[in-house]
Amino acid sequence: MRWRLTLLVAATTTLTLVAFLVPLALLLRDVAEDRATDRATADVQGIVPVVGTADRADIEIVVEQLNAAGRRVTVFLPEGGAPVGAQAARTPAVELAATGTSLTAARDGGREIVIGVGRSGGTAVIRTVVPEADLHAGVTRAWLVLAALGLVLVVVGLLVADRLARSLVRPIDDLSAVSHRLARAELGARAVPTGPPEVREVAGALNHLAERIQVLLREEREQVADLSHRLRTPLTALRLEAESVRDPDERARVTAGVDALERAVTGLIRQARWRSAPSASATCDAVEVVRDRVEFWSVLAEDTGRAVRLSSVDGPLPVGVAADELAAAVDAVLGNVFAHTPDGTPFAVTLSADRVLVVSDAGPGLSAAVVSRGVSQGGGTGLGLDIARRAAAGGLDISDNPGGGAVVTLRLAAPPSS
Repeated sequence: MRWRLTLLVAATTTLTLVAFLVPLALLLRDVAEDRATDRATADVQGIVPVVGTADRADIEIVVEQLNAAGRRVTVFLPEGGAPVGAQAARTPAVELAATGTSLTAARDGGREIVIGVGRSGGTAVIRTVVPEADLHAGVTRAWLVLAALGLVLVVVGLLVADRLARSLVRPIDDLSAVSHRLARAELGARAVPTGPPEVREVAGALNHLAERIQVLLREEREQVADLSHRLRTPLTALRLEAESVRDPDERARVTAGVDALERAVTGLIRQARWRSAPSASATCDAVEVVRDRVEFWSVLAEDTGRAVRLSSVDGPLPVGVAADELAAAVDAVLGNVFAHTPDGTPFAVTLSADRVLVVSDAGPGLSAAVVSRGVSQGGGTGLGLDIARRAAAGGLDISDNPGGGAVVTLRLAAPPSS
Protein backbone atom coordinates (compact mmCIF):
# COMPACT_ATOMS: atom_id res chain seq x y z
CA MET A 1 0.00 0.00 0.00
CA ARG A 2 2.84 2.35 0.83
CA TRP A 3 4.48 1.90 -2.56
CA ARG A 4 1.15 2.23 -4.34
CA LEU A 5 0.49 5.57 -2.67
CA THR A 6 4.00 6.75 -3.54
CA LEU A 7 3.58 5.61 -7.13
CA LEU A 8 0.23 7.38 -7.36
CA VAL A 9 1.72 10.64 -6.13
CA ALA A 10 4.68 10.25 -8.51
CA ALA A 11 2.39 9.73 -11.48
CA THR A 12 0.16 12.66 -10.51
CA THR A 13 3.12 14.98 -9.94
CA THR A 14 4.76 13.97 -13.23
CA LEU A 15 1.58 14.54 -15.24
CA THR A 16 1.05 17.92 -13.58
CA LEU A 17 4.63 19.02 -14.27
CA VAL A 18 4.46 17.83 -17.88
CA ALA A 19 1.22 19.75 -18.41
CA PHE A 20 2.87 22.88 -16.97
CA LEU A 21 6.50 22.69 -18.12
CA VAL A 22 5.99 21.65 -21.75
CA PRO A 23 3.86 24.71 -22.64
CA LEU A 24 6.29 26.88 -20.65
CA ALA A 25 9.26 25.48 -22.59
CA LEU A 26 7.52 26.18 -25.90
CA LEU A 27 6.67 29.68 -24.73
CA LEU A 28 10.30 30.35 -23.82
CA ARG A 29 11.38 29.26 -27.28
CA ASP A 30 8.86 31.59 -28.93
CA VAL A 31 9.91 34.47 -26.70
CA ALA A 32 13.57 33.93 -27.58
CA GLU A 33 12.77 33.88 -31.30
CA ASP A 34 10.66 37.04 -31.05
CA ARG A 35 13.35 38.77 -29.01
CA ALA A 36 16.05 38.01 -31.57
CA THR A 37 13.75 39.08 -34.40
CA ASP A 38 12.83 42.34 -32.71
CA ARG A 39 16.48 43.14 -32.05
CA ALA A 40 17.41 42.59 -35.68
CA THR A 41 14.41 44.59 -36.88
CA ALA A 42 15.37 47.51 -34.65
CA ASP A 43 18.91 47.45 -36.04
CA VAL A 44 17.84 47.65 -39.68
CA GLN A 45 15.13 50.19 -38.96
CA GLY A 46 17.89 52.43 -37.60
CA ILE A 47 19.35 52.83 -41.10
CA VAL A 48 16.01 53.46 -42.85
CA PRO A 49 16.52 57.29 -42.89
CA VAL A 50 20.00 56.87 -44.34
CA VAL A 51 18.81 54.48 -47.06
CA GLY A 52 15.95 56.76 -47.94
CA THR A 53 17.98 59.97 -48.32
CA ALA A 54 21.77 59.36 -48.52
CA ASP A 55 23.82 58.44 -51.52
CA ARG A 56 25.40 55.01 -52.12
CA ALA A 57 28.68 55.85 -50.44
CA ASP A 58 27.07 56.88 -47.16
CA ILE A 59 24.81 53.84 -47.26
CA GLU A 60 27.86 51.57 -47.71
CA ILE A 61 29.52 53.08 -44.63
CA VAL A 62 26.45 52.53 -42.38
CA VAL A 63 25.86 49.01 -43.67
CA GLU A 64 29.52 48.04 -43.16
CA GLN A 65 29.27 49.21 -39.53
CA LEU A 66 26.25 46.94 -38.93
CA ASN A 67 27.91 43.99 -40.59
CA ALA A 68 31.02 44.57 -38.51
CA ALA A 69 28.80 44.30 -35.39
CA GLY A 70 27.62 40.86 -36.46
CA ARG A 71 24.64 41.61 -38.68
CA ARG A 72 24.26 40.31 -42.23
CA VAL A 73 22.62 43.39 -43.81
CA THR A 74 22.10 43.85 -47.55
CA VAL A 75 20.61 46.90 -49.23
CA PHE A 76 19.11 46.61 -52.71
CA LEU A 77 18.98 50.07 -54.34
CA PRO A 78 16.44 50.91 -57.03
CA GLU A 79 19.20 52.36 -59.24
CA GLY A 80 20.39 48.82 -59.87
CA GLY A 81 23.88 47.58 -59.63
CA ALA A 82 25.39 45.31 -57.00
CA PRO A 83 23.68 45.25 -53.60
CA VAL A 84 25.29 47.14 -50.76
CA GLY A 85 26.70 45.09 -47.87
CA ALA A 86 26.60 41.28 -47.63
CA GLN A 87 26.22 39.60 -50.95
CA ALA A 88 22.81 37.97 -51.35
CA ALA A 89 20.44 37.04 -54.11
CA ARG A 90 17.08 38.72 -54.56
CA THR A 91 14.65 36.40 -52.83
CA PRO A 92 10.87 36.39 -53.26
CA ALA A 93 10.65 38.34 -50.00
CA VAL A 94 12.94 41.04 -51.46
CA GLU A 95 10.84 41.23 -54.60
CA LEU A 96 7.73 41.67 -52.46
CA ALA A 97 9.35 44.33 -50.31
CA ALA A 98 10.31 46.27 -53.48
CA THR A 99 6.62 47.10 -53.77
CA GLY A 100 6.82 49.00 -50.49
CA THR A 101 5.97 46.17 -48.09
CA SER A 102 7.94 45.19 -44.97
CA LEU A 103 7.79 41.62 -43.75
CA THR A 104 9.49 38.79 -41.87
CA ALA A 105 9.75 35.38 -43.53
CA ALA A 106 10.98 32.02 -42.26
CA ARG A 107 13.76 30.42 -44.23
CA ASP A 108 16.16 27.52 -43.83
CA GLY A 109 18.63 28.35 -41.11
CA GLY A 110 16.83 31.35 -39.62
CA ARG A 111 14.48 34.25 -40.37
CA GLU A 112 14.61 36.80 -43.22
CA ILE A 113 13.63 40.41 -42.44
CA VAL A 114 13.01 42.82 -45.35
CA ILE A 115 11.97 46.48 -45.19
CA GLY A 116 10.92 48.56 -48.18
CA VAL A 117 12.17 52.18 -48.08
CA GLY A 118 10.92 54.86 -50.46
CA ARG A 119 13.69 56.57 -52.33
CA SER A 120 13.93 58.87 -55.35
CA GLY A 121 13.77 56.69 -58.37
CA GLY A 122 11.98 53.79 -56.65
CA THR A 123 11.97 51.62 -53.51
CA ALA A 124 15.09 50.40 -51.80
CA VAL A 125 14.99 47.15 -49.85
CA ILE A 126 16.89 46.54 -46.62
CA ARG A 127 17.42 42.82 -45.96
CA THR A 128 18.92 40.98 -42.98
CA VAL A 129 18.94 37.37 -41.83
CA VAL A 130 18.68 36.20 -38.16
CA PRO A 131 20.54 32.85 -37.87
CA GLU A 132 19.02 29.85 -36.10
CA ALA A 133 21.63 30.12 -33.37
CA ASP A 134 20.55 33.68 -32.55
CA LEU A 135 16.88 32.75 -32.61
CA HIS A 136 17.39 29.96 -30.01
CA ALA A 137 20.15 31.51 -27.95
CA GLY A 138 19.64 30.57 -24.27
CA VAL A 139 16.68 28.27 -24.99
CA THR A 140 18.60 25.03 -24.33
CA ARG A 141 19.86 26.30 -20.99
CA ALA A 142 16.36 27.42 -20.01
CA TRP A 143 14.99 24.01 -20.91
CA LEU A 144 17.67 22.29 -18.79
CA VAL A 145 16.77 24.53 -15.85
CA LEU A 146 13.09 23.64 -16.27
CA ALA A 147 13.92 19.91 -16.46
CA ALA A 148 16.04 20.12 -13.32
CA LEU A 149 13.26 22.01 -11.55
CA GLY A 150 10.73 19.39 -12.58
CA LEU A 151 13.01 16.58 -11.37
CA VAL A 152 13.51 18.32 -8.02
CA LEU A 153 9.76 18.77 -7.64
CA VAL A 154 9.14 15.09 -8.44
CA VAL A 155 11.75 13.99 -5.87
CA VAL A 156 10.29 16.31 -3.22
CA GLY A 157 6.82 15.00 -4.03
CA LEU A 158 8.03 11.41 -3.65
CA LEU A 159 9.62 12.15 -0.30
CA VAL A 160 6.48 13.85 0.99
CA ALA A 161 4.30 11.03 -0.39
CA ASP A 162 6.51 8.39 1.22
CA ARG A 163 6.28 10.11 4.59
CA LEU A 164 2.52 10.46 4.33
CA ALA A 165 2.16 6.85 3.16
CA ARG A 166 4.32 5.69 6.06
CA SER A 167 2.10 7.55 8.51
CA LEU A 168 -0.89 5.72 7.02
CA VAL A 169 0.65 2.27 6.66
CA ARG A 170 2.44 2.03 10.01
CA PRO A 171 -0.81 2.01 12.09
CA ILE A 172 -2.25 -0.58 9.71
CA ASP A 173 0.84 -2.77 10.12
CA ASP A 174 0.48 -2.42 13.89
CA LEU A 175 -3.16 -3.54 13.64
CA SER A 176 -2.10 -6.55 11.57
CA ALA A 177 0.57 -7.48 14.14
CA VAL A 178 -1.95 -7.23 16.99
CA SER A 179 -4.45 -9.39 15.10
CA HIS A 180 -1.78 -12.07 14.55
CA ARG A 181 -0.89 -11.98 18.25
CA LEU A 182 -4.56 -12.46 19.11
CA ALA A 183 -4.68 -15.39 16.69
CA ARG A 184 -1.76 -16.92 18.64
CA ALA A 185 -3.88 -16.69 21.81
CA GLU A 186 -2.00 -13.64 23.16
CA LEU A 187 -5.23 -12.15 24.43
CA GLY A 188 -3.45 -9.33 26.24
CA ALA A 189 -2.35 -7.76 22.92
CA ARG A 190 -3.87 -4.33 22.30
CA ALA A 191 -3.57 -1.85 19.43
CA VAL A 192 -2.50 1.74 20.01
CA PRO A 193 -5.05 4.07 18.33
CA THR A 194 -2.86 6.18 16.02
CA GLY A 195 -3.06 7.47 12.48
CA PRO A 196 -6.12 8.78 10.64
CA PRO A 197 -9.53 8.76 12.36
CA GLU A 198 -10.68 5.72 10.39
CA VAL A 199 -7.64 3.69 11.44
CA ARG A 200 -8.07 4.78 15.07
CA GLU A 201 -11.67 3.62 14.91
CA VAL A 202 -10.57 0.21 13.61
CA ALA A 203 -7.97 -0.02 16.40
CA GLY A 204 -10.64 0.71 18.98
CA ALA A 205 -12.92 -1.93 17.48
CA LEU A 206 -10.09 -4.49 17.52
CA ASN A 207 -9.34 -3.73 21.17
CA HIS A 208 -13.02 -4.07 22.03
CA LEU A 209 -13.11 -7.40 20.20
CA ALA A 210 -10.06 -8.64 22.12
CA GLU A 211 -11.64 -7.66 25.43
CA ARG A 212 -14.87 -9.38 24.46
CA ILE A 213 -12.97 -12.55 23.52
CA GLN A 214 -11.24 -12.50 26.90
CA VAL A 215 -14.56 -12.16 28.69
CA LEU A 216 -16.17 -14.97 26.70
CA LEU A 217 -13.21 -17.31 27.22
CA ARG A 218 -13.11 -16.54 30.92
CA GLU A 219 -16.85 -17.22 31.22
CA GLU A 220 -16.49 -20.43 29.23
CA ARG A 221 -13.61 -21.66 31.38
CA GLU A 222 -15.55 -20.87 34.55
CA GLN A 223 -18.62 -22.69 33.27
CA VAL A 224 -16.59 -25.74 32.30
CA ALA A 225 -14.76 -25.66 35.60
CA ASP A 226 -18.00 -25.31 37.54
CA LEU A 227 -19.56 -28.16 35.58
CA SER A 228 -16.50 -30.31 36.15
CA HIS A 229 -16.47 -29.45 39.84
CA ARG A 230 -20.07 -30.56 40.17
CA LEU A 231 -19.04 -33.99 38.94
CA ARG A 232 -17.00 -34.50 42.09
CA THR A 233 -20.12 -35.18 44.13
CA PRO A 234 -21.35 -38.11 42.02
CA LEU A 235 -17.76 -39.33 41.80
CA THR A 236 -17.57 -39.43 45.56
CA ALA A 237 -20.82 -41.40 45.61
CA LEU A 238 -19.45 -43.82 43.02
CA ARG A 239 -16.33 -44.34 45.10
CA LEU A 240 -18.40 -45.14 48.16
CA GLU A 241 -20.47 -47.58 46.12
CA ALA A 242 -17.31 -49.18 44.75
CA GLU A 243 -15.92 -49.68 48.25
CA SER A 244 -19.13 -51.47 49.23
CA VAL A 245 -18.73 -54.10 46.53
CA ARG A 246 -17.87 -57.44 48.17
CA ASP A 247 -16.05 -59.09 45.27
CA PRO A 248 -12.39 -57.91 45.53
CA ASP A 249 -11.78 -58.17 41.77
CA GLU A 250 -14.98 -56.37 40.92
CA ARG A 251 -14.27 -53.73 43.58
CA ALA A 252 -10.77 -53.17 42.19
CA ARG A 253 -12.10 -52.83 38.62
CA VAL A 254 -14.80 -50.33 39.57
CA THR A 255 -12.42 -48.38 41.79
CA ALA A 256 -9.90 -48.16 38.93
CA GLY A 257 -12.61 -46.79 36.65
CA VAL A 258 -13.64 -44.22 39.24
CA ASP A 259 -10.00 -43.21 39.72
CA ALA A 260 -9.53 -42.73 35.97
CA LEU A 261 -12.69 -40.65 35.75
CA GLU A 262 -11.61 -38.55 38.70
CA ARG A 263 -8.20 -37.91 37.12
CA ALA A 264 -9.89 -36.80 33.91
CA VAL A 265 -12.22 -34.44 35.79
CA THR A 266 -9.31 -33.01 37.79
CA GLY A 267 -7.33 -32.39 34.62
CA LEU A 268 -10.34 -30.72 33.03
CA ILE A 269 -10.74 -28.39 36.01
CA ARG A 270 -7.04 -27.49 35.95
CA GLN A 271 -7.04 -26.77 32.24
CA ALA A 272 -10.27 -24.78 32.36
CA ARG A 273 -9.09 -22.55 35.18
CA TRP A 274 -5.42 -22.02 34.52
CA ARG A 275 -4.47 -22.94 30.97
CA SER A 276 -4.65 -19.94 28.66
CA ALA A 277 -2.90 -21.55 25.70
CA PRO A 278 -1.68 -25.02 24.74
CA SER A 279 1.75 -25.77 26.06
CA ALA A 280 4.37 -25.92 23.34
CA SER A 281 6.67 -28.10 25.49
CA ALA A 282 4.18 -30.84 26.55
CA THR A 283 5.68 -34.33 26.20
CA CYS A 284 5.03 -37.83 27.48
CA ASP A 285 6.06 -41.44 27.00
CA ALA A 286 3.67 -42.84 24.39
CA VAL A 287 4.51 -46.45 25.27
CA GLU A 288 3.56 -45.98 28.92
CA VAL A 289 0.33 -44.12 28.14
CA VAL A 290 -0.83 -46.58 25.45
CA ARG A 291 -0.10 -49.63 27.62
CA ASP A 292 -1.94 -48.07 30.56
CA ARG A 293 -5.05 -47.30 28.48
CA VAL A 294 -5.06 -50.70 26.76
CA GLU A 295 -4.81 -52.39 30.16
CA PHE A 296 -7.72 -50.26 31.35
CA TRP A 297 -9.91 -51.24 28.39
CA SER A 298 -8.82 -54.88 28.55
CA VAL A 299 -11.11 -55.45 31.53
CA LEU A 300 -14.16 -54.36 29.53
CA ALA A 301 -12.89 -56.31 26.52
CA GLU A 302 -12.71 -59.47 28.63
CA ASP A 303 -16.28 -58.93 29.86
CA THR A 304 -17.55 -58.53 26.26
CA GLY A 305 -15.58 -61.44 24.87
CA ARG A 306 -13.15 -59.40 22.77
CA ALA A 307 -9.59 -60.48 22.09
CA VAL A 308 -7.06 -57.70 22.54
CA ARG A 309 -3.62 -57.66 20.91
CA LEU A 310 -1.05 -54.98 21.84
CA SER A 311 2.11 -54.51 19.79
CA SER A 312 4.43 -51.81 21.01
CA VAL A 313 8.07 -50.88 20.79
CA ASP A 314 10.15 -50.97 23.90
CA GLY A 315 9.88 -47.72 25.76
CA PRO A 316 10.37 -44.99 26.30
CA LEU A 317 9.00 -43.30 23.15
CA PRO A 318 8.66 -39.55 23.76
CA VAL A 319 6.01 -37.67 21.79
CA GLY A 320 5.03 -34.00 21.63
CA VAL A 321 1.66 -34.25 23.39
CA ALA A 322 0.62 -34.17 27.03
CA ALA A 323 -0.05 -37.49 28.72
CA ASP A 324 -3.68 -36.67 29.58
CA GLU A 325 -4.38 -35.56 25.98
CA LEU A 326 -2.85 -38.72 24.52
CA ALA A 327 -4.79 -40.82 27.02
CA ALA A 328 -8.01 -39.07 26.03
CA ALA A 329 -7.24 -39.71 22.35
CA VAL A 330 -6.60 -43.43 22.94
CA ASP A 331 -9.75 -43.68 25.06
CA ALA A 332 -11.76 -42.00 22.29
CA VAL A 333 -10.54 -44.41 19.61
CA LEU A 334 -10.95 -47.51 21.75
CA GLY A 335 -14.34 -46.27 22.91
CA ASN A 336 -15.45 -46.14 19.28
CA VAL A 337 -14.37 -49.77 18.86
CA PHE A 338 -16.67 -50.82 21.70
CA ALA A 339 -19.44 -48.51 20.52
CA HIS A 340 -19.48 -49.46 16.82
CA THR A 341 -18.65 -53.17 16.89
CA PRO A 342 -20.64 -56.06 18.35
CA ASP A 343 -19.48 -57.98 21.40
CA GLY A 344 -16.83 -60.55 20.67
CA THR A 345 -15.13 -58.46 17.96
CA PRO A 346 -11.35 -58.58 18.40
CA PHE A 347 -9.18 -55.51 18.01
CA ALA A 348 -5.47 -54.69 17.95
CA VAL A 349 -3.38 -51.72 19.04
CA THR A 350 0.02 -51.13 17.43
CA LEU A 351 2.58 -48.44 18.35
CA SER A 352 5.61 -48.25 16.05
CA ALA A 353 8.96 -46.58 16.56
CA ASP A 354 8.07 -43.83 14.08
CA ARG A 355 5.34 -42.66 16.51
CA VAL A 356 2.41 -44.09 14.55
CA LEU A 357 -0.45 -45.49 16.62
CA VAL A 358 -2.82 -47.86 14.78
CA VAL A 359 -6.08 -49.24 16.20
CA SER A 360 -7.78 -51.86 14.04
CA ASP A 361 -10.76 -54.10 14.56
CA ALA A 362 -12.63 -56.86 12.74
CA GLY A 363 -16.02 -55.16 12.90
CA PRO A 364 -18.28 -53.76 10.17
CA GLY A 365 -16.08 -50.69 9.54
CA LEU A 366 -16.25 -47.09 10.63
CA SER A 367 -18.10 -44.55 8.51
CA ALA A 368 -16.27 -41.35 7.58
CA ALA A 369 -19.22 -39.40 8.96
CA VAL A 370 -18.15 -40.35 12.46
CA VAL A 371 -15.01 -38.25 11.99
CA SER A 372 -16.94 -34.98 11.73
CA ARG A 373 -17.09 -32.97 14.93
CA GLY A 374 -20.54 -33.01 16.44
CA VAL A 375 -21.75 -35.77 14.08
CA SER A 376 -22.42 -39.28 15.26
CA GLN A 377 -24.38 -42.18 13.80
CA GLY A 378 -24.25 -44.09 17.01
CA GLY A 379 -26.04 -41.80 19.42
CA GLY A 380 -22.87 -40.16 20.81
CA THR A 381 -21.69 -36.59 20.72
CA GLY A 382 -19.43 -37.12 17.74
CA LEU A 383 -16.47 -35.50 19.54
CA GLY A 384 -14.35 -38.58 20.24
CA LEU A 385 -12.36 -38.71 17.05
CA ASP A 386 -12.09 -34.93 17.05
CA ILE A 387 -10.23 -35.25 20.35
CA ALA A 388 -8.00 -37.89 18.74
CA ARG A 389 -7.35 -35.64 15.76
CA ARG A 390 -6.20 -32.75 17.97
CA ALA A 391 -3.77 -35.07 19.77
CA ALA A 392 -2.45 -36.47 16.48
CA ALA A 393 -0.54 -33.43 15.27
CA GLY A 394 0.82 -35.47 12.35
CA GLY A 395 -2.65 -36.38 11.12
CA LEU A 396 -5.46 -38.91 11.65
CA ASP A 397 -6.59 -41.37 8.96
CA ILE A 398 -9.54 -43.77 8.90
CA SER A 399 -9.69 -46.66 6.47
CA ASP A 400 -11.16 -50.12 6.15
CA ASN A 401 -9.30 -53.39 6.55
CA PRO A 402 -9.21 -55.48 3.37
CA GLY A 403 -10.67 -58.34 5.36
CA GLY A 404 -13.26 -56.15 7.10
CA GLY A 405 -13.22 -53.76 10.00
CA ALA A 406 -11.87 -50.28 10.55
CA VAL A 407 -8.33 -48.96 10.89
CA VAL A 408 -7.67 -45.69 12.73
CA THR A 409 -4.14 -44.31 12.34
CA LEU A 410 -2.78 -41.54 14.58
CA ARG A 411 0.54 -39.97 13.64
CA LEU A 412 1.99 -38.48 16.79
CA ALA A 413 4.38 -35.55 16.69
CA ALA A 414 7.95 -35.72 17.90
CA PRO A 415 8.71 -33.81 21.11
CA PRO A 416 9.96 -30.25 20.71
CA SER A 417 13.71 -29.95 20.57
CA SER A 418 15.28 -28.63 23.79
